[in-house]
Parts: sequence; structure tokens; C-alpha cells
Amino acid sequence: MPIHRKVLMTAVSVAVLVALAASAAAQGSSPVSDLKSPPAVAAPAKQQQARPSTREQSVTSAQLKRGPSYDWVVGIAAGRIEGTPLRLSAEIAQVVDDGDNLRVVPIVTRGVFDNLSDILYLPGVDGAIVYGDILEHYRTTRKIRNIEKRLAYVANLSVAEMHVLVRPGINSLKELAGKRVNFNTAGTAAAYTGPIVFDRLGIQVIKQFEPHREVMAAMTRTEDVAAVVFVTTKPAQPIAQPTWPEGFKLLPVEYARALEEFYLPAYLEHTEYPKLIPAGQKVATIAVPVILAVYNATTDSDRYRRIARFVDRFFDRLPQLQVAPYDPSWKSVNLAATVPGWKRFAPMQARLDRLEAAKPRGITSSAIAPTPAIDPTLARQQAARAAPNDKAEQERLFARFLEWNRTQKP
Repeated sequence: MPIHRKVLMTAVSVAVLVALAASAAAQGSSPVSDLKSPPAVAAPAKQQQARPSTREQSVTSAQLKRGPSYDWVVGIAAGRIEGTPLRLSAEIAQVVDDGDNLRVVPIVTRGVFDNLSDILYLPGVDGAIVYGDILEHYRTTRKIRNIEKRLAYVANLSVAEMHVLVRPGINSLKELAGKRVNFNTAGTAAAYTGPIVFDRLGIQVIKQFEPHREVMAAMTRTEDVAAVVFVTTKPAQPIAQPTWPEGFKLLPVEYARALEEFYLPAYLEHTEYPKLIPAGQKVATIAVPVILAVYNATTDSDRYRRIARFVDRFFDRLPQLQVAPYDPSWKSVNLAATVPGWKRFAPMQARLDRLEAAKPRGITSSAIAPTPAIDPTLARQQAARAAPNDKAEQERLFARFLEWNRTQKP
């Protein structure tokens, strides 16, 4: 800056300060104090009267800080936003809600495969919807010790049947040995249930994990992939809807001893797959339970008390879920149904025991379904196919069918 301009600005500043000092002297006040703390302007009388007292202010602040109670919130890991588990969890939340006494928060997750990890490690998650055989993966692949003791089930919500769609010329699972089998993408039910089943049956296939939609389209043109495996509630529309070339079929999955730990016997019928199963015939398969699981917390913990309160409320409110407008699948839920490989959560078992003890007095619940009928001829046929040269094993499997039937939904 030029020297003459600096001199000019300095002179102006000094003149302003002199003028302020003279004005302050005339009014008998200090210019510095006036600049720092201008005189307060009195508030209008009405505003002074409307201002709350110090005590009122402290009460309002305390109320704002307290807010709603979060002591009885149960988080349920459900699944992806488009999936059935999230819808079921949302309906549970709606029916069991009890204000500050109990609130259920359905949580969007990566999928039912990772929901079990969320129960174990994600803060705020007390339960989840998972597939019953997931314990096998966490026990053998992720190697989590005592996994079966850290979790328990509340209810068997439904089952997901195994579907094995094959190209022409293949008539049994054993014939898939050495061939390429697609198990859908990683994270899907088929991607972990399918390999477990084939490994337990001792059938070594070339495992592929590509989107089913693309693979199924290619199967009608090439022989690269021999089969695709679905694990889902029947009917599976991607299988049921298309018109398949002659020779495509659904293979039976026989209920062998190696599958008993986690799976249940099931059938696929002509009415569900009219283009693949001839009229009057059924295809034997297995089903994996879809269950509501919870963390098996210690009885002296707040987490246990939260889950126990949720179980009581769910037990009492299930009849409400079994009528419109809720999902029709609730109608087939039987709280007494067992889940292979799992232990029932103790408070739920206690409720069932009390209800059983009350039966002589005529006390029942619509949440406990009557024993469904089973076709003994079909059961014996499946037992014979599973153990063709072992009569003792056939009888054991047949008895297993009857026992399973006794505790399942109609």
C-alpha cells in the first residue's frame, strides 16, 4: 500500500476515536464499556410474565431428556426388504406391540443366512428368522463353539422344500455325481442348504453359484449344468411357471438317516407343479424349517427378561395373526411343532407345559394345532426307497415319520 494512503487512513481512524471520546465525555460514560456491553433493553411486561420460572424450565428439560422408555425393545433380524421374513417380522411387531412395555423392531439385513451372526454379534438384535440347518454351517464352517447352546427357537414358522430340477436322462441324485449343479448365488438358502445335503448324502458334485435365472435359461440350450437346486416354500414360481422341454423333471430327495438332524420329510405334488409332475403322483423331498430363533441368554440378564416377555406376548397374540389381514401362512403355525437339531427357548417350553397340564380342565389354545393326518402308504414307500435293502432301517424311518407327524403343523 502507498505510504501516503497509509498516513491518510491512520489520520481518519484517530479522528473517529477522538470524536467517540468527546461524545462519551459529554454523556459521562466510558466508550470501551459501552462498546462491549450495550445497555439492556427492557422486555415488554407481557413477555416477562410469559417467561417460565427456573423450576418450570428444569422440569421441562428433564421430561425432554427422559423421552420414551427403551428398556423393553426386542430387535428381530428379518432379511432383505423384498423377502417374506421381513413381512412376517413386521406383522409380529404390529400385533405384540405394547407401548413402553414391549416394542419389536424388525431389522432389514443381508438375508436369513447372516441373521444368525446378527443375533450373536450385532448390538440390539435379540432374535431372527433363520433356516434350521444353519447351525451346521456355523458349527462346521465358521467353527463357533457351543453354537447350539447359545441359540434357541421360539416357533417353527413354516418350511422350505428342496427342489432339484434336472435335465433329461438323469433319474436320481446319485447320477449327479461329477456333474455341475447350480445352487444360486451366495447368501441364498439354496447356496448353503444344497451343499450340506449333497455332502451329507456323500454325492460329490461340481458346485456352482450363479443366478438361477441365467442358468435355467441356458439349461434348455446346453448341457453344461445338469441341475439347479431351489430351497423355498412351494410352489417355486420360477420352476412352476415355464413350460420345460420333454425330459426335464424334479428329482426325489429321499429322507435318509444322514438328513434327520435338521430336515423333515416332505412332498412336491402335481397340483403345485402340473408341468413337471404327472397327475396323481408325488415327488418325495425334504424340507428345512424356517424358524423364529432367539439368543439363549442367561436367566439373570436383562436380555433374557426382554425375550421372555416377548415370548409370552407372542404366545398370547398368535391367534390374532392367524386371521386376515395378516399373512395366510400364520394359519399353519403350530407352536408345539419341534425343530430338528434345536432346543426350544425355556419360557416357551414352560408355556406349552402349562397348557398341556391344563388340558384335563378343557383349556386349549388355537396356537396348538391338532395332529395332522399322514398317509402311511406314502411314508412306508419313502422309507423303502431310502433304505431299499434294510428292513430294520425302513421300520425306523417309518416310526420317525410318525413321530415327526405327531408334532408338526397340519
